[in-house]
Amino acid sequence: MRIHFPSRADFAGALRRTLRPAAFCAGLAALSACSTGFGPAPHESLSPPTTPAQSEPPQGVGTIGSGPVKVALILPLTQGGGQSQIGLSLRNAAELAISESGSADITLLVKDDQSTPEGAKAATQAALAEGAELVLGPLFAGDVRAAAEVARAAGKPVIAYSTDLSTAARNVYLLSFLVENYADRIVEFAASKGKKSVAILAPENDYANVATGALQQAAAKRDMRVALIERYKPGGVAAAAGHIAALGGQIDCLFIPEQAAAMPDVAKALSANGLESRKVQILGTGLWNDSRVLNLPALQGAWFAAPENAGFIAFSQRYHAKFNSDPTRVATLAYDSVSLAAALARTQGPRRYSDEVLTNPTGFSGADGVFRFRPDGSNERGLSVLQINNGSTIVVSPAPRSLSGA
Repeated sequence: MRIHFPSRADFAGALRRTLRPAAFCAGLAALSACSTGFGPAPHESLSPPTTPAQSEPPQGVGTIGSGPVKVALILPLTQGGGQSQIGLSLRNAAELAISESGSADITLLVKDDQSTPEGAKAATQAALAEGAELVLGPLFAGDVRAAAEVARAAGKPVIAYSTDLSTAARNVYLLSFLVENYADRIVEFAASKGKKSVAILAPENDYANVATGALQQAAAKRDMRVALIERYKPGGVAAAAGHIAALGGQIDCLFIPEQAAAMPDVAKALSANGLESRKVQILGTGLWNDSRVLNLPALQGAWFAAPENAGFIAFSQRYHAKFNSDPTRVATLAYDSVSLAAALARTQGPRRYSDEVLTNPTGFSGADGVFRFRPDGSNERGLSVLQINNGSTIVVSPAPRSLSGA
Protein backbone atom coordinates (compact mmCIF):
# COMPACT_ATOMS: atom_id res chain seq x y z
CA MET A 1 0.00 0.00 0.00
CA ARG A 2 1.40 3.37 -0.97
CA ILE A 3 0.72 7.00 -0.36
CA HIS A 4 2.16 8.75 -3.37
CA PHE A 5 1.88 11.35 -6.06
CA PRO A 6 1.87 9.86 -9.52
CA SER A 7 4.39 11.65 -11.69
CA ARG A 8 3.53 15.15 -12.89
CA ALA A 9 5.73 17.62 -14.79
CA ASP A 10 5.34 20.51 -12.37
CA PHE A 11 5.73 18.33 -9.26
CA ALA A 12 9.15 17.86 -7.75
CA GLY A 13 9.53 14.16 -8.42
CA ALA A 14 7.40 11.26 -7.34
CA LEU A 15 6.50 10.53 -3.74
CA ARG A 16 6.33 6.90 -2.78
CA ARG A 17 6.10 5.04 0.52
CA THR A 18 5.73 1.27 0.58
CA LEU A 19 4.36 -0.48 3.68
CA ARG A 20 5.12 -4.06 4.54
CA PRO A 21 2.86 -6.55 2.74
CA ALA A 22 0.15 -8.54 4.50
CA ALA A 23 -1.46 -11.77 3.34
CA PHE A 24 -4.96 -11.28 1.99
CA CYS A 25 -6.73 -13.73 4.29
CA ALA A 26 -4.47 -14.23 7.31
CA GLY A 27 -5.43 -14.25 10.92
CA LEU A 28 -7.92 -11.64 12.28
CA ALA A 29 -10.83 -13.07 14.21
CA ALA A 30 -13.15 -10.39 12.88
CA LEU A 31 -11.89 -11.06 9.34
CA SER A 32 -12.08 -14.83 9.63
CA ALA A 33 -12.54 -15.59 5.92
CA CYS A 34 -12.20 -13.89 2.59
CA SER A 35 -15.91 -14.40 1.96
CA THR A 36 -17.18 -12.34 4.88
CA GLY A 37 -18.30 -8.74 4.70
CA PHE A 38 -16.23 -6.10 6.39
CA GLY A 39 -18.81 -3.57 7.50
CA PRO A 40 -19.99 -0.51 5.65
CA ALA A 41 -17.59 1.97 4.20
CA PRO A 42 -17.17 5.00 6.40
CA HIS A 43 -20.38 6.96 6.95
CA GLU A 44 -21.53 9.15 9.80
CA SER A 45 -24.74 10.92 10.65
CA LEU A 46 -24.92 14.67 10.92
CA SER A 47 -24.46 14.48 14.70
CA PRO A 48 -22.87 11.94 17.06
CA PRO A 49 -24.97 9.36 18.91
CA THR A 50 -25.94 10.01 22.52
CA THR A 51 -24.46 8.07 25.42
CA PRO A 52 -24.74 8.52 29.18
CA ALA A 53 -22.28 10.98 30.70
CA GLN A 54 -19.24 9.45 32.42
CA SER A 55 -16.25 10.89 34.18
CA GLU A 56 -13.38 8.89 32.69
CA PRO A 57 -10.41 10.96 31.50
CA PRO A 58 -9.88 10.83 27.73
CA GLN A 59 -7.30 8.43 26.36
CA GLY A 60 -5.00 9.39 23.54
CA VAL A 61 -4.63 13.17 24.02
CA GLY A 62 -1.05 14.37 23.58
CA THR A 63 1.59 14.13 20.88
CA ILE A 64 2.65 11.37 18.50
CA GLY A 65 5.90 11.57 16.55
CA SER A 66 8.85 13.89 16.85
CA GLY A 67 9.06 15.62 13.47
CA PRO A 68 9.58 19.35 12.97
CA VAL A 69 6.21 19.92 11.24
CA LYS A 70 3.24 20.12 13.59
CA VAL A 71 -0.14 18.76 12.48
CA ALA A 72 -3.37 18.87 14.48
CA LEU A 73 -5.47 15.71 14.84
CA ILE A 74 -8.94 16.60 16.15
CA LEU A 75 -10.86 13.48 17.21
CA PRO A 76 -14.00 12.52 19.18
CA LEU A 77 -11.99 10.78 21.91
CA THR A 78 -14.85 11.26 24.36
CA GLN A 79 -18.59 11.49 23.83
CA GLY A 80 -21.12 12.29 26.50
CA GLY A 81 -18.29 12.34 29.03
CA GLY A 82 -17.19 8.76 28.32
CA GLN A 83 -14.58 7.15 26.12
CA SER A 84 -15.36 6.87 22.41
CA GLN A 85 -14.23 3.66 20.74
CA ILE A 86 -14.41 5.21 17.29
CA GLY A 87 -12.24 8.10 18.46
CA LEU A 88 -9.71 5.73 20.02
CA SER A 89 -9.63 3.66 16.83
CA LEU A 90 -8.92 6.77 14.76
CA ARG A 91 -6.18 7.78 17.19
CA ASN A 92 -4.59 4.31 17.05
CA ALA A 93 -4.67 4.33 13.25
CA ALA A 94 -2.85 7.66 13.31
CA GLU A 95 -0.20 6.19 15.60
CA LEU A 96 0.19 3.24 13.24
CA ALA A 97 0.75 5.62 10.33
CA ILE A 98 3.39 7.54 12.28
CA SER A 99 5.19 4.37 13.36
CA GLU A 100 5.29 3.04 9.81
CA SER A 101 6.63 6.13 8.10
CA GLY A 102 6.28 9.52 9.66
CA SER A 103 7.84 9.64 13.13
CA ALA A 104 10.69 11.85 11.96
CA ASP A 105 8.56 14.00 9.64
CA ILE A 106 5.67 15.36 11.71
CA THR A 107 4.48 15.73 15.27
CA LEU A 108 0.78 15.06 15.72
CA LEU A 109 -1.00 17.26 18.24
CA VAL A 110 -3.89 15.00 19.27
CA LYS A 111 -6.87 16.88 20.72
CA ASP A 112 -10.26 15.71 21.97
CA ASP A 113 -13.23 17.58 20.48
CA GLN A 114 -15.61 15.86 22.95
CA SER A 115 -17.92 15.14 19.99
CA THR A 116 -19.28 18.69 20.11
CA PRO A 117 -18.82 21.80 17.95
CA GLU A 118 -17.71 23.76 21.01
CA GLY A 119 -15.10 21.13 21.80
CA ALA A 120 -13.91 21.07 18.19
CA LYS A 121 -13.50 24.84 18.17
CA ALA A 122 -11.50 24.82 21.41
CA ALA A 123 -9.36 21.87 20.32
CA THR A 124 -8.52 23.50 16.99
CA GLN A 125 -7.67 26.80 18.64
CA ALA A 126 -5.33 25.02 21.05
CA ALA A 127 -3.57 23.07 18.29
CA LEU A 128 -3.08 26.14 16.11
CA ALA A 129 -1.71 28.05 19.10
CA GLU A 130 0.87 25.25 19.43
CA GLY A 131 1.95 25.73 15.80
CA ALA A 132 -0.14 23.28 13.77
CA GLU A 133 0.13 23.88 10.02
CA LEU A 134 -2.65 21.48 9.02
CA VAL A 135 -5.81 20.22 10.74
CA LEU A 136 -6.85 16.56 10.35
CA GLY A 137 -10.42 15.74 11.43
CA PRO A 138 -12.90 16.17 12.99
CA LEU A 139 -15.39 13.39 12.21
CA PHE A 140 -18.90 14.77 12.76
CA ALA A 141 -20.36 17.42 10.49
CA GLY A 142 -21.08 20.09 13.10
CA ASP A 143 -17.62 19.65 14.57
CA VAL A 144 -16.02 20.00 11.13
CA ARG A 145 -17.81 23.31 10.60
CA ALA A 146 -16.61 24.63 13.95
CA ALA A 147 -13.00 23.52 13.40
CA ALA A 148 -12.99 24.87 9.84
CA GLU A 149 -14.12 28.30 11.01
CA VAL A 150 -11.12 28.51 13.32
CA ALA A 151 -8.67 27.10 10.76
CA ARG A 152 -9.93 29.41 8.02
CA ALA A 153 -9.33 32.47 10.18
CA ALA A 154 -5.76 31.27 10.72
CA GLY A 155 -5.22 30.46 7.04
CA LYS A 156 -4.68 26.74 7.67
CA PRO A 157 -6.19 23.89 5.61
CA VAL A 158 -8.38 21.10 6.99
CA ILE A 159 -8.66 17.47 5.89
CA ALA A 160 -11.86 16.30 7.60
CA TYR A 161 -13.63 12.94 7.91
CA SER A 162 -17.32 13.91 7.62
CA THR A 163 -19.50 12.45 4.87
CA ASP A 164 -21.67 15.57 4.81
CA LEU A 165 -20.72 17.30 1.55
CA SER A 166 -22.09 20.62 2.82
CA THR A 167 -19.08 20.85 5.17
CA ALA A 168 -16.65 20.93 2.23
CA ALA A 169 -15.21 24.23 1.01
CA ARG A 170 -12.03 25.64 -0.43
CA ASN A 171 -9.22 24.49 1.91
CA VAL A 172 -11.67 22.25 3.83
CA TYR A 173 -11.20 18.88 2.14
CA LEU A 174 -13.23 15.74 2.86
CA LEU A 175 -11.36 12.44 2.88
CA SER A 176 -14.49 10.40 3.66
CA PHE A 177 -16.50 8.13 1.38
CA LEU A 178 -19.21 10.28 -0.17
CA VAL A 179 -22.50 8.85 -1.32
CA GLU A 180 -22.17 11.03 -4.42
CA ASN A 181 -19.18 8.92 -5.47
CA TYR A 182 -21.05 5.67 -4.81
CA ALA A 183 -24.01 6.80 -6.93
CA ASP A 184 -21.88 8.01 -9.80
CA ARG A 185 -19.80 4.81 -9.92
CA ILE A 186 -22.74 2.40 -9.83
CA VAL A 187 -24.66 4.32 -12.50
CA GLU A 188 -21.55 4.49 -14.68
CA PHE A 189 -21.20 0.72 -14.46
CA ALA A 190 -24.90 0.00 -14.98
CA ALA A 191 -24.95 2.21 -18.07
CA SER A 192 -21.88 0.42 -19.43
CA LYS A 193 -23.87 -2.81 -19.16
CA GLY A 194 -26.72 -1.40 -21.23
CA LYS A 195 -29.10 -0.36 -18.44
CA LYS A 196 -31.44 2.40 -19.58
CA SER A 197 -34.09 2.99 -16.90
CA VAL A 198 -33.89 3.04 -13.11
CA ALA A 199 -36.32 3.34 -10.21
CA ILE A 200 -35.31 4.50 -6.73
CA LEU A 201 -36.61 2.85 -3.54
CA ALA A 202 -35.37 5.01 -0.67
CA PRO A 203 -36.14 5.60 3.01
CA GLU A 204 -36.98 9.07 4.24
CA ASN A 205 -33.69 10.05 5.91
CA ASP A 206 -30.74 12.35 5.30
CA TYR A 207 -28.49 9.73 3.72
CA ALA A 208 -31.17 8.66 1.24
CA ASN A 209 -31.98 12.29 0.43
CA VAL A 210 -28.40 12.86 -0.68
CA ALA A 211 -28.18 9.50 -2.44
CA THR A 212 -31.41 10.09 -4.37
CA GLY A 213 -30.24 13.46 -5.64
CA ALA A 214 -26.83 12.06 -6.56
CA LEU A 215 -28.39 9.15 -8.44
CA GLN A 216 -30.58 11.51 -10.45
CA GLN A 217 -27.58 13.62 -11.42
CA ALA A 218 -25.51 10.57 -12.34
CA ALA A 219 -28.35 9.13 -14.42
CA ALA A 220 -28.90 12.41 -16.28
CA LYS A 221 -25.20 12.49 -17.27
CA ARG A 222 -25.56 9.08 -18.88
CA ASP A 223 -29.01 9.41 -20.47
CA MET A 224 -30.53 6.91 -18.04
CA ARG A 225 -34.21 7.52 -17.32
CA VAL A 226 -35.36 7.75 -13.68
CA ALA A 227 -38.79 6.15 -14.01
CA LEU A 228 -40.01 6.45 -10.40
CA ILE A 229 -38.81 7.57 -6.98
CA GLU A 230 -40.56 5.81 -4.09
CA ARG A 231 -39.81 7.03 -0.56
CA TYR A 232 -40.91 5.15 2.54
CA LYS A 233 -41.17 5.71 6.27
CA PRO A 234 -40.42 2.95 8.82
CA GLY A 235 -42.84 0.11 8.21
CA GLY A 236 -43.76 1.36 4.75
CA VAL A 237 -41.24 -0.41 2.52
CA ALA A 238 -43.63 -3.19 1.42
CA ALA A 239 -46.15 -0.76 -0.06
CA ALA A 240 -43.38 1.25 -1.72
CA ALA A 241 -41.91 -1.91 -3.25
CA GLY A 242 -45.35 -2.75 -4.61
CA HIS A 243 -45.45 0.56 -6.47
CA ILE A 244 -42.05 -0.21 -7.98
CA ALA A 245 -43.17 -3.69 -9.01
CA ALA A 246 -46.16 -2.21 -10.83
CA LEU A 247 -43.74 -0.65 -13.33
CA GLY A 248 -43.01 -4.10 -14.73
CA GLY A 249 -40.71 -3.96 -17.73
CA GLN A 250 -40.44 -0.17 -17.69
CA ILE A 251 -37.27 -0.41 -15.56
CA ASP A 252 -34.18 -2.55 -15.82
CA CYS A 253 -32.53 -1.55 -12.54
CA LEU A 254 -33.52 -0.49 -9.02
CA PHE A 255 -31.39 1.70 -6.73
CA ILE A 256 -31.84 1.23 -2.95
CA PRO A 257 -29.77 3.61 -0.76
CA GLU A 258 -30.55 1.87 2.53
CA GLN A 259 -28.43 1.09 5.59
CA ALA A 260 -27.30 -2.52 6.12
CA ALA A 261 -29.33 -2.95 9.32
CA ALA A 262 -32.60 -2.22 7.50
CA MET A 263 -31.92 -4.37 4.44
CA PRO A 264 -33.48 -7.63 5.76
CA ASP A 265 -36.89 -5.93 5.84
CA VAL A 266 -36.28 -4.40 2.43
CA ALA A 267 -35.27 -7.79 1.02
CA LYS A 268 -38.52 -9.34 2.28
CA ALA A 269 -40.48 -6.61 0.52
CA LEU A 270 -38.52 -7.18 -2.68
CA SER A 271 -39.18 -10.93 -2.62
CA ALA A 272 -42.86 -10.44 -1.87
CA ASN A 273 -43.15 -8.24 -4.95
CA GLY A 274 -41.02 -10.27 -7.34
CA LEU A 275 -38.17 -7.76 -7.42
CA GLU A 276 -35.21 -10.13 -7.08
CA SER A 277 -32.03 -9.34 -9.00
CA ARG A 278 -32.69 -12.06 -11.57
CA LYS A 279 -35.64 -9.95 -12.80
CA VAL A 280 -34.41 -6.40 -12.25
CA GLN A 281 -30.81 -5.40 -11.55
CA ILE A 282 -30.61 -4.12 -7.96
CA LEU A 283 -28.07 -1.39 -7.20
CA GLY A 284 -26.74 -0.18 -3.86
CA THR A 285 -23.97 1.78 -2.13
CA GLY A 286 -20.90 0.85 -0.11
CA LEU A 287 -23.04 0.52 3.02
CA TRP A 288 -23.96 -2.93 1.70
CA ASN A 289 -20.46 -4.33 2.18
CA ASP A 290 -21.79 -6.01 5.30
CA SER A 291 -22.59 -9.60 6.26
CA ARG A 292 -26.16 -8.58 7.14
CA VAL A 293 -26.73 -7.84 3.44
CA LEU A 294 -24.60 -10.41 1.65
CA ASN A 295 -26.68 -13.42 2.70
CA LEU A 296 -30.11 -12.05 1.75
CA PRO A 297 -31.65 -14.20 -1.03
CA ALA A 298 -33.36 -11.29 -2.78
CA LEU A 299 -30.05 -9.47 -3.17
CA GLN A 300 -27.99 -12.24 -4.73
CA GLY A 301 -26.60 -10.77 -7.94
CA ALA A 302 -27.05 -7.17 -6.78
CA TRP A 303 -24.32 -4.64 -7.59
CA PHE A 304 -22.92 -1.96 -5.32
CA ALA A 305 -19.97 0.44 -5.45
CA ALA A 306 -17.38 0.24 -2.68
CA PRO A 307 -13.65 0.27 -2.07
CA GLU A 308 -12.10 -3.13 -2.65
CA ASN A 309 -11.62 -5.17 0.54
CA ALA A 310 -7.95 -6.09 0.17
CA GLY A 311 -6.56 -2.75 1.36
CA PHE A 312 -8.68 -2.67 4.51
CA ILE A 313 -7.79 -6.29 5.34
CA ALA A 314 -4.07 -5.52 5.10
CA PHE A 315 -4.48 -2.39 7.22
CA SER A 316 -6.54 -4.31 9.79
CA GLN A 317 -3.89 -6.98 10.16
CA ARG A 318 -1.19 -4.43 10.91
CA TYR A 319 -3.50 -2.57 13.30
CA HIS A 320 -4.37 -5.79 15.13
CA ALA A 321 -0.73 -6.76 15.42
CA LYS A 322 0.09 -3.42 17.05
CA PHE A 323 -2.96 -2.86 19.29
CA ASN A 324 -4.38 -6.39 19.77
CA SER A 325 -7.81 -5.18 18.73
CA ASP A 326 -9.71 -4.61 15.50
CA PRO A 327 -10.12 -1.15 13.96
CA THR A 328 -13.42 0.51 13.17
CA ARG A 329 -14.09 0.80 9.46
CA VAL A 330 -13.55 4.56 9.53
CA ALA A 331 -10.03 4.20 10.97
CA THR A 332 -8.41 4.20 7.53
CA LEU A 333 -9.33 7.88 7.21
CA ALA A 334 -6.97 8.79 10.06
CA TYR A 335 -4.32 6.41 8.77
CA ASP A 336 -4.37 7.81 5.24
CA SER A 337 -4.55 11.47 6.25
CA VAL A 338 -1.64 11.14 8.68
CA SER A 339 0.41 9.16 6.14
CA LEU A 340 -0.27 11.85 3.56
CA ALA A 341 0.61 14.69 5.95
CA ALA A 342 3.92 12.99 6.81
CA ALA A 343 4.77 12.25 3.17
CA LEU A 344 4.08 15.83 2.09
CA ALA A 345 6.18 17.19 4.97
CA ARG A 346 9.02 14.93 3.87
CA THR A 347 8.92 15.79 0.16
CA GLN A 348 7.23 19.09 -0.58
CA GLY A 349 9.06 21.65 1.56
CA PRO A 350 7.32 24.91 2.49
CA ARG A 351 4.52 24.33 -0.05
CA ARG A 352 3.60 20.99 1.58
CA TYR A 353 0.01 21.83 2.55
CA SER A 354 -0.74 24.40 -0.14
CA ASP A 355 -3.91 24.24 -2.21
CA GLU A 356 -1.84 23.33 -5.28
CA VAL A 357 -0.29 20.32 -3.58
CA LEU A 358 -3.45 19.04 -1.89
CA THR A 359 -5.54 19.32 -5.05
CA ASN A 360 -2.98 17.65 -7.32
CA PRO A 361 -5.31 16.17 -9.99
CA THR A 362 -3.39 12.89 -10.20
CA GLY A 363 -4.23 12.32 -6.56
CA PHE A 364 -2.90 9.95 -3.93
CA SER A 365 -3.09 6.26 -3.04
CA GLY A 366 -4.08 5.01 0.40
CA ALA A 367 -5.36 2.02 2.32
CA ASP A 368 -8.73 2.15 0.54
CA GLY A 369 -7.38 2.93 -2.92
CA VAL A 370 -6.76 6.07 -4.94
CA PHE A 371 -8.36 9.41 -4.13
CA ARG A 372 -8.02 13.08 -4.91
CA PHE A 373 -9.33 16.31 -3.44
CA ARG A 374 -11.23 18.72 -5.64
CA PRO A 375 -10.74 22.48 -5.22
CA ASP A 376 -14.26 22.78 -3.74
CA GLY A 377 -13.31 20.41 -0.90
CA SER A 378 -15.13 17.34 -2.19
CA ASN A 379 -13.24 14.25 -3.26
CA GLU A 380 -13.17 11.57 -5.90
CA ARG A 381 -12.26 8.00 -5.03
CA GLY A 382 -11.41 5.01 -7.12
CA LEU A 383 -14.21 2.55 -6.32
CA SER A 384 -14.83 -0.99 -7.46
CA VAL A 385 -18.21 -2.51 -8.30
CA LEU A 386 -18.96 -5.64 -6.28
CA GLN A 387 -21.63 -8.25 -6.95
CA ILE A 388 -23.30 -10.10 -4.07
CA ASN A 389 -22.72 -13.81 -4.54
CA ASN A 390 -23.84 -16.44 -2.00
CA GLY A 391 -22.86 -14.54 1.12
CA SER A 392 -19.71 -13.08 -0.39
CA THR A 393 -18.81 -10.57 -3.07
CA ILE A 394 -17.03 -10.79 -6.38
CA VAL A 395 -15.43 -7.86 -8.16
CA VAL A 396 -17.23 -7.23 -11.44
CA SER A 397 -15.43 -3.95 -12.14
CA PRO A 398 -12.07 -3.31 -10.42
CA ALA A 399 -11.27 0.00 -8.79
CA PRO A 400 -8.92 2.13 -10.89
CA ARG A 401 -5.30 2.20 -9.74
CA SER A 402 -4.84 5.79 -10.83
CA LEU A 403 -7.00 8.82 -11.54
CA SER A 404 -6.73 10.56 -14.88
CA GLY A 405 -8.03 13.93 -16.05
CA ALA A 406 -8.53 17.10 -14.06
